[in-house]
Amino acid sequence: MTGTVPRSAGWRRLSRRCLPAAFALLFPLGAPHAADTPQWRPVLHFSPAAYWMNDPNGPILLDGVYHLFYQYAPGSMTWGHPSWGHATSTDLLHWTEHGVAIAATPGEEIFSGSLVPDPLNRSGLGSTDAPPLLAFHTSVFHDNPAHPDGTQAQSVSVSHDGGFTWRPYAHNPVLTLHPDSRQFRDPSVFWYQDGGCWIMTTVVGDAQLVKLYRSTDLLHWSFLSDFQPSGYRKPGMLWEMPTLVPLKLDGNPRATRWVMIVSVNPWSIAGGSGVQYFVGRFDGVTFTPDALPPPGSDPSRYDWLDHGADQYATTLFANTGSGAPVLIGWMDNWDYATDLPTAPWRGQMTLPVDIALKTVDGHPTVIQTPTRAYEDMVRKKGVVTYGDRNLPQDGRVTIPSRGEVLDIRLVLRRGGARRAGIVVRETPDGRTGTSVSYDFVDGTLTVDRGRSGLVGFSPRFSTRHIAYLAAPGGEVALHLVVDRASVELFANDGVLRMTDLIFPPAGSDRISLFAEGGGATIHGLRVAVLAR
Repeated sequence: MTGTVPRSAGWRRLSRRCLPAAFALLFPLGAPHAADTPQWRPVLHFSPAAYWMNDPNGPILLDGVYHLFYQYAPGSMTWGHPSWGHATSTDLLHWTEHGVAIAATPGEEIFSGSLVPDPLNRSGLGSTDAPPLLAFHTSVFHDNPAHPDGTQAQSVSVSHDGGFTWRPYAHNPVLTLHPDSRQFRDPSVFWYQDGGCWIMTTVVGDAQLVKLYRSTDLLHWSFLSDFQPSGYRKPGMLWEMPTLVPLKLDGNPRATRWVMIVSVNPWSIAGGSGVQYFVGRFDGVTFTPDALPPPGSDPSRYDWLDHGADQYATTLFANTGSGAPVLIGWMDNWDYATDLPTAPWRGQMTLPVDIALKTVDGHPTVIQTPTRAYEDMVRKKGVVTYGDRNLPQDGRVTIPSRGEVLDIRLVLRRGGARRAGIVVRETPDGRTGTSVSYDFVDGTLTVDRGRSGLVGFSPRFSTRHIAYLAAPGGEVALHLVVDRASVELFANDGVLRMTDLIFPPAGSDRISLFAEGGGATIHGLRVAVLAR
C-alpha cells in the first residue's frame, strides 16, 4: 500500500531524512500531540496507543494467537516513511500492542504485504525442526545504487520466534519489475494446493493491474498472468492490496469460485477510497472474472465489500485452517484520513468478519458477518429483547438502553411508511445522532452522519451513504455494531455492509426509532450494551 497524497520529490527527500527524527524530538513515543480525545478511542476495534496507522499487513493465526501487523509511522500523526507495527489477540477483540516489528530505515520504506508459514522449510531460511515465518512486503528504496530512487519491489523478512522479531533476507528484493517501477506493491501470498506452489498477487497501482506469480521455494518467482478488467481503466485511480481467495458458492465444495479483492482509490461507491471485488475462476495461472459491466459503467454496477465510506486495504487472516476466511480492513478514507480529529492516535481497524459466497438475486455475493468470538462476547454481555414496536406516522420512540458501544439487531417492517429507521449515538435533546434508515419506495438503505457530531474537520467528509437493497416480504434486517467513533451496519444477514466513522459529543448514548410517511413495525429489537 501507499499513502496517496501527492508529494514532491523534494518533500520525499526531506521526509525520509529529517521528519522521523523531528517528530521524535517534538513528540516522544507515547506522548500526546494535541488534546487527548478518549471519547473516540474504540473499544471493539484495534487502534495503536499513539501515532499514525493505516493498512493491516500480514494478519495471521499462529498457535491460537492472532497476529496483526499494520502500516505504522511512529513519531508522526500523518502518513510517511512507514514501518510495520504489531499487535496480538486471542479473540480478535482485545489486543496487545507490541510496537514496531519491521522497521523502516533511511534507505528503505516498508509498505504493505502478507505473512506465510514455511512448515517444510522450502525456503531454506530455517529448519524442519524450527520452520521460519516469512513476511512479504514492498520495499521502497532510496539512495540505493541498485535501484532508482522510489523503486518499489517485493522483499522478504524472516522470523524465527513466531513473528516477534524479524531480519531481512540477505538477497532482497526477491521480485522486481523490469524496468523498475514506482507503483509495484502489496504482495499477498497463499499456498495453492492444486498446483503445489505458492501464488503471489501484486499490483501496478496506477495501471489498475494485478500481476500473479508462482513459486515453490518462496524466494524465486515466475510470472503467471495479469488481471485487468476490459475497458475498466480510470485516470488517476490506484489499485492496492490485491487478495485472491477461494469460496464455496452456497456452501457447495463442487462450486468453488475465486474472489479477487482490490482496494480502489478514488472512485469508490461512497466516494474516495473503498474495496471492490470480482467473482470468477482461477486455473492456477489466470484469474478470469465472471461477466463484467459494460466499459464506462459507474461504480454502482460493480461489486463492493462496503457501501460506507470507511473501509480500505481489506485483507485476509492467513493460516486459519478450514474455518471461514476472516477479513479485516483499515477503517478510514484517504479523502480525509490525515484530518481525523483523534489524538494521540490516528487510525483504527474495522471489525474482523467471517466471509462466505452466496447467490443473492441470481448473483454470487460476498456475505460478511461478525466472527463467532464477537457473537460470544455479545451473549456474555447480555442482550435486552424489546420484541415488536409499532411506530406511528412521523413518530419517534426512544429505547431505554443507553451506551456508547452497542450491538443492535432489528427488522424493519413496512406498514404504510415510506421510510423507517433507527438513530444511534443520539444526544438527550435529539439534535445529534447517526441515522440508519430504509426507504421502502426507492428500495434504498441510508447511513446519514450529517448530524453525528463533529463533521467539519474536512470538507471531504461525506455525510450520506446510500445503497440499493431488496426487502423480501417488505422486511429489512439490520445489525448495527456501534463503537465510540464508528457505526458498522450488516444488512439482511450480511448481504450488504456499510462502515462509517463518526465523532459524537460526550453524552450521546441514546437510541431512538422513527417512521416517516406512515406507520411501521420494528420486529425483534435486541440491544446489548457493550460499554457505557
